[in-house]
Amino acid sequence: MPQTNNVRQIRESKMMSKAELARKADVTVQTIDRIEKGNDCRLDTKRKIILALGYKLGDRSKIFTDSMVAGNKTGRNRGRSKKTT
Repeated sequence: MPQTNNVRQIRESKMMSKAELARKADVTVQTIDRIEKGNDCRLDTKRKIILALGYKLGDRSKIFTDSMVAGNKTGRNRGRSKKTT
């Protein structure tokens, strides 16, 4: 399910091309394109993009929604039952 983020808006406000952002983040242009369309990506890729856009990791909510950054943190144990003693 596509999720919203501000990567394209921030990139364009900085007059940066997808290719330039991809180079700075050490990812492919296709990855940038997919993320801007709202597809999910790995947490490491999000970190690279945040830094490549000139932000600090603490500013992640300005670029990605908290649910996107948290990723599997909230659903990590989904479907697993707790072991009782």
